[in-house]
Amino acid sequence: MTEKVEALEEEPTIVIQTKVYQLHPNKVMRQALDGACDYRRYCWNQGLALWNEMYEARKIVKAAIYGHSKKKIKLTARQKALLKANPLSTERKVRDELVANKADWQYQYSAHLLGLAIADLANAWSNFFDKAQPGWGKPQFKSKRLSRQGFKSDQSRIENGVLYLERAKESTVPKNQWQGFKLSEKPLSDKFGVVSYFREKGRYYAAIPFKIKVENVKQLPKTGKATAVDVNVGHYDYTEGRINVLPKRLERIYKKIKHYQRQLAKKRIKNGCSAYESKNYLKTRAKLQTCYRKAGNIQNDLLQKFTTELVKKYDQIVIEDLSVKGMLMSHIASKGVHRSMFGKFKQVLTYKCDWYDKELILANKLYPSTQRCAACGNVKKGDDKSTLYGNKKHDTKHNEYVCYNEKCPNYNKIIDRDKNAMLNLLALAEHPELNTTL
Repeated sequence: MTEKVEALEEEPTIVIQTKVYQLHPNKVMRQALDGACDYRRYCWNQGLALWNEMYEARKIVKAAIYGHSKKKIKLTARQKALLKANPLSTERKVRDELVANKADWQYQYSAHLLGLAIADLANAWSNFFDKAQPGWGKPQFKSKRLSRQGFKSDQSRIENGVLYLERAKESTVPKNQWQGFKLSEKPLSDKFGVVSYFREKGRYYAAIPFKIKVENVKQLPKTGKATAVDVNVGHYDYTEGRINVLPKRLERIYKKIKHYQRQLAKKRIKNGCSAYESKNYLKTRAKLQTCYRKAGNIQNDLLQKFTTELVKKYDQIVIEDLSVKGMLMSHIASKGVHRSMFGKFKQVLTYKCDWYDKELILANKLYPSTQRCAACGNVKKGDDKSTLYGNKKHDTKHNEYVCYNEKCPNYNKIIDRDKNAMLNLLALAEHPELNTTL
């Protein structure tokens, strides 16, 4: 037993680094990828329908037996038979039921597509019973009209820089026409996990999670510096200044998006369902999708460069643990919050700090970074608080901060509210005890 424990301890730690490659399939492989996306959606919807049926049937039987009482009762033979006839819905039972009722046309697709779809469905159901999960809710059916369609494969392989998708034995595509996808860059490792293929706005991608040993990850030098990032609509503030996340080129693209959306809406109002078959409608929709893709590429480029700069220059990074979903419920700044990528910024920075062994400090959601004075520590309360509209009592704007503590060196001075908030976040790097609600 001791030898086994020692062997486990000697195993190298693995880091997962996911890289997204754009695929350039030919006509045959494009049809194969589209078919796999459709089959994955079919398996998910069929599995969800069956899972819902089993869940509701079990729920009705339990309500009839136990009622509203939470006490354990002695079950009769008939009640036991009822519970046995309506078992708990599980991944294995749903998968076995779908496999047993397979139609002939389903054998042209890999059996792993169905298994992985039901495994993801099981994870979604387990999250449904945990309200602490982000985006909590009951699993939903997938629509073919969603802009992003995809599937997963655990049997893909990489040979000489070419990614090969698994082929079913009874596939309608001949063996000699089943081709791989040349990767634009050298793979990070020979070992990888489940590959996610997806189609978005007419283009195809593959997300490959490479398994890399920690010692093989290129570590960045330690700098001993700390910084804080205060995220705002349109810009982020940090110790070296400000980065604009909504540049003018993005504003021009969003104006085009607004124009195309209005054109499509007018066509739907005028022609109803027949508008979807119009060539002009399809052309306008293609232009809209192109604009969305351009906007997404620009934002992703800005975000990746900024987060890489942060992990290169600083060992400690402090950000706010914002409730982005709650902020999107506000009609005042919901569009600006969405376009400023608060959630994605945190996500990208989190995995980069894990990769390069940097410390990411999350400020408490109720930490008063915008109400606290960075110079004296005074926290505004009541009518003195700053809001999205500023402060009516003292007639200050939303981007201004004024400390009303007479002993403060900044007493009655107008300073930038975002810079003050950033300095308050930076204080958490040296004084973690401040990371409490006041």
